[in-house]
Amino acid sequence: MALCLAVPAALAEQISFIRDAEIEGMVRTWATPLFQAAGLDPSAVRIYLVNDARLNAFVAGGQNLFLNTGLLLRTDNVNQVLGVIAHETGHIAGGHIARSHEAVENAFTQSLIGMALGAVAAAASKSGQAAGAIMAGSAASAQRSLMSFSQAQESSADIAGLSFLDKTGHSARGLYEFFKILEGQELLSPTMQDPYMRTHPLTRARMSTVEEHVRNSKFSDAKESPAWEEMHVRMRAKLAAFLGSPGAALAKWKENDKRIAARYARAIAYYRIPDLKRAVPAVDSLIEEEPQNPYFQELKGQMLFENGRIREAVPPYEESIKLQPRSALLRIGLAQAQIETNDPALMKPALANLQEAARAEPDNSGAFRLMAIAYGRQDDMGMAALSMSEQAMLEGNFKMARQQAIRATQVLPAGSTARMRAEDLKEAAKRAADKDKRSDRDRDRD
Repeated sequence: MALCLAVPAALAEQISFIRDAEIEGMVRTWATPLFQAAGLDPSAVRIYLVNDARLNAFVAGGQNLFLNTGLLLRTDNVNQVLGVIAHETGHIAGGHIARSHEAVENAFTQSLIGMALGAVAAAASKSGQAAGAIMAGSAASAQRSLMSFSQAQESSADIAGLSFLDKTGHSARGLYEFFKILEGQELLSPTMQDPYMRTHPLTRARMSTVEEHVRNSKFSDAKESPAWEEMHVRMRAKLAAFLGSPGAALAKWKENDKRIAARYARAIAYYRIPDLKRAVPAVDSLIEEEPQNPYFQELKGQMLFENGRIREAVPPYEESIKLQPRSALLRIGLAQAQIETNDPALMKPALANLQEAARAEPDNSGAFRLMAIAYGRQDDMGMAALSMSEQAMLEGNFKMARQQAIRATQVLPAGSTARMRAEDLKEAAKRAADKDKRSDRDRDRD
């Protein structure tokens, strides 16, 4: 049966992405064995967190997995998250993307990805308003495409997902429990149902298939590791504390609750009030207990930075990088703090951090935006223009990309690598703009 695109009623819907190094790392840790069981290259599958309280997860544009924060918060244990990821991996492995709609789907997906990767620096300019410890919500209007799968494809993804769970020694109970959550929405009107129910039709046959598998699989009673369960508890506490009200977090995780996750949530809530007299000691106690945790250091840096204590924010950010040097998001957080000190001596290390971040995430437009600022403060107008061209190209602003590339070619030394890159961007921006014009003319004729 042909696959169709299900576009929400509000075509220009506001999408908000969350970038969080810790949670992205958790989800990737859980998902990697499933990707490998499916014969996928884990590094080729991109994972995105959508700041949406509704229950949903979807794949789009090939190997791109989108998970709503509402879904992550709704899960009671890590096994339920694994069940959802296994099912969505079934869609990826099965190639459940309609070829007739692939170009449209890819365009939508690139819009989503561009917003997601640029989220950190977009929020960074709004001191005090960022959604998290480099957990930044970037809201933008975009045409959003969710995949609507046929019942046959849903069943195929279920069967594939169940096999991936077996191959990795995980129970399928979590997937069945997730289906029971969805089953409770069947009597709701379509407008009241969560998007997952609308785009992934649930049938009695599908429920029966998963239920039968749970009865017969030798892994049905397998327990997830305590470390993974602790990660899940912390993930939910962090999301709830950042995305809900500070008052609600403090009411849920009371002072007498000494668990790490509860103390983490309280530290975040105090910071968001903001009450640094309580927030800083709270995060310091976490650092003392887990000195090798880069994300507690990151949170401290975020707290101080967003409350105007820029210089004090640099050391904890630096410590986070020592503990997790491969994280692009942590490097961007450190670079931002270094730039905002206005200390000329810190511009060079800030640029080094941003260049490392761009190597890890070449599609992150926010890294290039911060590069442009750092180069500008060094009076290197050629590299500043080149960075702005890179940013504009990634964001689809081809006119600006070409303008800045031309500006860069007029300043950068002839024969230099940077000058050649500027020349390439100039031509690439022209080709992309011309392609857009042709597409517009074709649509007008249709």
